[in-house]
Amino acid sequence: MSEHAPPSPDTEGPTSEEVLESGRLRRAFVADVLAALHSDDTDSVQTLVEQLHPADIADLIEVVDAADRDALIGALGAKLDGDVIAELNDWVREEVLRLLTPADLADVVTDLETDDAVAILQDLDAEDQQEVLKAIAPEERVAIEDALTYPDDSAGRIMQRDVVTVPEYWTVGQVIDSLREDPDLATDFWEIFVVDPQHRPIGTIRLSWMLRTIRSVLVSDVMQREQTLIPAAMDREDVALRFQKYALISAPVIDASGRLVGVITVDDVLHIIAEEAQEDIMRLAGAGDADINEPVRDAVRSRMRWLVINLCTAVLSSIVIGAFADTIAHLVALAILMPIVSALGGNAGTQTMTVAVRALALNQLSAANAARIVWKEVQVAFWNGSALAVLAGGATALYFHNPCWGWCSGLR
Repeated sequence: MSEHAPPSPDTEGPTSEEVLESGRLRRAFVADVLAALHSDDTDSVQTLVEQLHPADIADLIEVVDAADRDALIGALGAKLDGDVIAELNDWVREEVLRLLTPADLADVVTDLETDDAVAILQDLDAEDQQEVLKAIAPEERVAIEDALTYPDDSAGRIMQRDVVTVPEYWTVGQVIDSLREDPDLATDFWEIFVVDPQHRPIGTIRLSWMLRTIRSVLVSDVMQREQTLIPAAMDREDVALRFQKYALISAPVIDASGRLVGVITVDDVLHIIAEEAQEDIMRLAGAGDADINEPVRDAVRSRMRWLVINLCTAVLSSIVIGAFADTIAHLVALAILMPIVSALGGNAGTQTMTVAVRALALNQLSAANAARIVWKEVQVAFWNGSALAVLAGGATALYFHNPCWGWCSGLR
């Protein structure tokens, strides 16, 4: 494939090997798309992206420069569907949504699962949100509006409303026949939820169990009664921890009265785990969202406060050093050794903070074990400090040919 000339519209789209390398878009492929855009060749753009997965199209929209993004969105046409928008980075998604009319957004949202539709609509202003909701069919609008009533980052926001339920007095044969005859059956599901007359979950049936059971067996005899219930108001990070702890594929979501209102699946949780991990890392570094698509103004504002805090601590350190300026002037070796001590102290602190943040993210650190963890970190710091003191002291004594200097360096 040429790196500059796009293929003609009547040629077949590129193969996956020509598009992707280690899961990322090839530079040559992106160059072909940009060349087609700059030539106003919409047909070639659509030919190039014809075989791409929605996630790869989203990557393409994110990787191009903001100046070319509007043209690319216009050239994609029908390929810019709900699945692509749902995969977009938050900052880029906001740009894309501003380019779509309420009617276009309504068409996009209608094709999505409730959780993905909510993820898109919650980024809109209240006025734009209402305009889009008015353009959606009443039945789907009710489900989305209900999901929007739950707190941000709660299970109610990420759950899917399409749940397959059966009563416990049915037979396996009745369940199979019902699944085959139901025109409104959920597209993807791994478990069937057994509910009581009040629509409260009392058990689950995995598809693998049902397919290996004879038709005459009752659901109550084959279902698993032990289940992990997710309250709709639960924070999504706690939801991810439950999926990780109990190795769940899906889990029922219940409201305050215990009624089944939705289901959360493992594919949604994978996104949550990745996002929460990134968020924790960014908090540790004080880098805000640290997103390459974040506007310069927002990036400066989010990072500046942490830099100001670091500046204040650096000034305090300088004041302490200044108090010993006369001593340092007479003993220049102190100035040579100061960067070593500060660097080791900073690295040791970063290690401890990283361990603490990870423990908090994985729910391993709590009031019950906080004292034990702190004592452990104190012991680690003591032994590491002792070992480094011996190494640094020995190196200092050899370098300056003065055992006293080595002793002082080790104590510091």
